[in-house]
Amino acid sequence: MTRGNQREMDRAKAAKKQAAMNKSKPKESSTALAKRKEADAEILRAKQKKNDEIKAAQEAAARAAKGK
Repeated sequence: MTRGNQREMDRAKAAKKQAAMNKSKPKESSTALAKRKEADAEILRAKQKKNDEIKAAQEAAARAAKGK
């Protein structure tokens, strides 16, 4: 019946490993989460604005070249 003992030992080892993985992740409060989401959104808005400006400049250059 060593097989049953091995199963119990493997279950205990897996539970310990799972607990360690869950423990390592700090919980984020709702205010911190909201602040992080807003900061991420602001970064994305800035990137999009920059890309829009580049695209507009390229289109203007293409129209100027086509008009000549």
